[in-house]
Amino acid sequence: MVDVELSLGSDSIFVLRPLFRSSYHERGSQRAALNPGHSSPLTELDLMRQKISATPRSALVLAVLLQLPTAFQPTRADQNQTLYPAMAPLNQYLMPDQDAEVALARSAAPKSISDDAEVLVLGPDGYTAAVKGKNGFVCLVLRSWTAPSDDPDFWNPKIRSPICFNAPAVRTYLPLILRKTQLVLAGKSKDEMFQAIAAGLDKKELPALEEGAMCYMMSKQQYLSDQGNHCWHPHLMFFVRRTAPEAWGANLTDSPIVAADDPEDRLTIFLVPVAHWSDGTPAPLFPD
Repeated sequence: MVDVELSLGSDSIFVLRPLFRSSYHERGSQRAALNPGHSSPLTELDLMRQKISATPRSALVLAVLLQLPTAFQPTRADQNQTLYPAMAPLNQYLMPDQDAEVALARSAAPKSISDDAEVLVLGPDGYTAAVKGKNGFVCLVLRSWTAPSDDPDFWNPKIRSPICFNAPAVRTYLPLILRKTQLVLAGKSKDEMFQAIAAGLDKKELPALEEGAMCYMMSKQQYLSDQGNHCWHPHLMFFVRRTAPEAWGANLTDSPIVAADDPEDRLTIFLVPVAHWSDGTPAPLFPD
């Protein structure tokens, strides 16, 4: 197995050792032994990529931004109805216990990162700092309106997505999240919000992505979807200006990297699942 080295800036290399080749191939081989009619076993990574190839762009972008379980529900993006057609009362999106929200936000990354990170909590007027940081990271709990405009869960008040951004993402991606939140809390409609975001990008009121922008999403307490067990696998996400997935070797056979284009936010997101939750406990990469 070859380590995946990803540069997060001029001074650091982050080395990932996910169990892609070994665990996927071993599980595929075990299934082949139980199903001898298949001469070449499909690994779980192969199955995942088959599902991604059949997934509409909107569902896949949402998957990588916030709700990866929906990427494996190809018919969901075609639904004409949603349980959440409009914004719910604001209090349904808020967490009354600030300490609980701080703890949930910090669960996005290992303690070696999140303990020294700034932590934002959501209030009636937007996100505010509940804990000052000293390592350049910022952790918070995303709500549903960070999803693409056509997602049925765009207004789902149950969504809680812990995330920790590194310094380049704090400077150049977090402002997008904060602006969306301000617009929603000001009573703007979904269409009005996305129009304002597009205008902000056109006028360069929102910053261009900085090289090395990334985040941790490794919380086992995440609630990303009403589907299944409500969470996805612990993973890292890397934000870059729109580029072809092949530039990173993403979405290719046996590649550990998944990519999705997000034209609304004008970026490409590269996602790398990892083998452990933020607390160090093992997490199946693709459980049945």
